Amino acid sequence: MTRALEGLGIHGGRRSRVRLHREPGPLRFRVGGATIAADVAHVVDTERCTVLGADGARVAVVEHLLAACHALGFWSGLLIEVAGDELPILDGSAAPWCEALGELGPPPPAPAPWPVSRAVRWRPGAGATASEVDILPGEALLEVSIDFAHPVIGRQRWLGGRADYRDLLPARTFGFAHELAALRSRGLAEGALPGSGILFTDEGTSGPLRTPDEPVRHKALDAIGDLALLGRPLGGRVRIHRGSHRAHVDAMRHFLATHPPLPQDPPA
Repeated sequence: MTRALEGLGIHGGRRSRVRLHREPGPLRFRVGGATIAADVAHVVDTERCTVLGADGARVAVVEHLLAACHALGFWSGLLIEVAGDELPILDGSAAPWCEALGELGPPPPAPAPWPVSRAVRWRPGAGATASEVDILPGEALLEVSIDFAHPVIGRQRWLGGRADYRDLLPARTFGFAHELAALRSRGLAEGALPGSGILFTDEGTSGPLRTPDEPVRHKALDAIGDLALLGRPLGGRVRIHRGSHRAHVDAMRHFLATHPPLPQDPPA
């Protein structure tokens, strides 16, 4: 069973096409002739998105599709074939990916959660804007908070468990009008066009928000997309303040260094 989507990449502005195939084996991407496992070991960049790479091939902006996989329970049995170097941004959310995955039928049985035996606290920097990531023993919950000096955003917090993750999928990516020129000078945001997310201006937003807390919901969406790279759910609490793709990935690497690997589940 196969499902295809296509559109522009938000950074390169080039058209890309993605085909989702139900195939036994781990969650993985195929770009050209290369196969790239969807795991932390294959993260090669975290500048404004999560980029996976192997054998000279790269694929960027994987986090929204992986968030939909995480929310729907697709931990295996899926091959993602990409014609392009980044996934299309679509409407800036994970909702279109959720719809496409839903058409493939139910996912394979989920692997057992990864137990969190000790606290992992990741502080990659210092200061008022530094990220903070904690992976803690306890109930499997995700807590995400943000703080932006914009009148429409300010301080926001989202807390929920795996059963609530689908509520995050419609939340769209966002950016600020004053940053666009600088991003484009670095070859980023070339595909940041109307309909590809939310643009915050000095006066407000480029369009109505889907929920008043859509910004923090999208940050939580990014987090579950990155956490999917562990290959199984986390059996503990994750707390993220001012998160970023780099902070998520570095915290997961620190977690893997402090927790022994688990036996592999049978192939889906």
